[in-house]
Amino acid sequence: MNRFSAFDKSPSRWALLALLASFAACGVPTSESADRANNREYSLHYTLSPDPTTSTVLVSMRLQQPKNLLREVSFAVSDKISNVGGDGDLRIRDDRAHWSPPSDGGVLKWRVLVRQQRGNDAFDALLGPQWGIFRAEDVIPRARTRTLKGSESRTTLAFDLPAGWSAISEYSALEQPLAVDRAERRFDEPTGWIAMGKLGIRRETIAGTRVAIAAPQDHDVRRMDMLALLNWTLPELNEVLPHALPRLTIVSAGAPMWRGGLSAPASFFLHSDRPMISENATSSLLHELMHTALGLRPRDGNDWIVEGLAEYYSIELLRRGHAITASRAAKAFTSQARWGEQSTSLCGGESTAATTALAVTLFRNLDRELVDKSEGKAGLDALLPALVNSDVDLDTLVAAAEELIGATPDTLHSDNLPGCRSMAAGNQE
Repeated sequence: MNRFSAFDKSPSRWALLALLASFAACGVPTSESADRANNREYSLHYTLSPDPTTSTVLVSMRLQQPKNLLREVSFAVSDKISNVGGDGDLRIRDDRAHWSPPSDGGVLKWRVLVRQQRGNDAFDALLGPQWGIFRAEDVIPRARTRTLKGSESRTTLAFDLPAGWSAISEYSALEQPLAVDRAERRFDEPTGWIAMGKLGIRRETIAGTRVAIAAPQDHDVRRMDMLALLNWTLPELNEVLPHALPRLTIVSAGAPMWRGGLSAPASFFLHSDRPMISENATSSLLHELMHTALGLRPRDGNDWIVEGLAEYYSIELLRRGHAITASRAAKAFTSQARWGEQSTSLCGGESTAATTALAVTLFRNLDRELVDKSEGKAGLDALLPALVNSDVDLDTLVAAAEELIGATPDTLHSDNLPGCRSMAAGNQE
């Protein structure tokens, strides 16, 4: 029996078969040909060229596209950005640059002053004669785009450095130029911390995570101590995450950088003066690591959730990794409970140290309640996958807990959340 129906023998059907045969004869798979016909990918390449003498970075964004896919890019022009210029049509109005590139691509350039003060004589972005530390977002402002529907970028990053300098970022250095891939966006822009200059760098693969720790050579940064602490604790963290961290970049320096820690995607900054483990058995390094790993963004009034989880797990990871004993961890949680008594409210603005301590006690109680009501099947660890890389508030937290035990935990009742009654009321109805 002929396997084609009368419909199959129509001229259009035979024409299609002939076309498919021609593709096969050329050695090109049919699916690949279709992909090429529907290709809506354009190429973006960023080059960062630091000028230590002026504390500026020249940013060059080169666009290549097969047709007019990327129609417009716009971004805010702060007082630190100057010399904006490029091919095609460029207009600056209301402190915002609007670039309409030529149909086949072009180059847009701008210069950025890298000097961001934070407190008295301290900086969270700085570029000087010997080194620079800043975030990609400090030199590449977040942009809005107008594209042909379905178009997306293939983005790369490179550095044009002075002689003797090196650079490190959150991206793998195994490929040159560096591949920038943000799965949640069609327009990929580089993110995270960057260190450049005369650097000392230590690398290690820990529990499947490629770790790099970088700092200026003449700064007293304990890179090997950091690696040792991560060898104890990073395997424990990767066990509770939905997916192990593929990469982790830590940049550090001493004065005049700000004496604290600041997280970003796949990377964070930690001042060299911060102890690996504090006298109260918490860890600034692990606190920032939790921020980076969880990627939580607090909605208004809910900073306590993000800070409390980071501090709670900074103690827990030390305990689980046997960096501290169980009795030492218990004393640390007791100390947090006493400290938390100084806070009268969880919900509000940025979480203070006392508020964060209060949140730590709440999360410890929540862990115990979840374990008890799930008959040992789920604790706080089981709640994390529902929160990772999301915008969080009390409703988010309650919903994730309810998924585990089928009811709102008593710990998250408004009576146990000082200052949050109005925010929690809707969950008790």
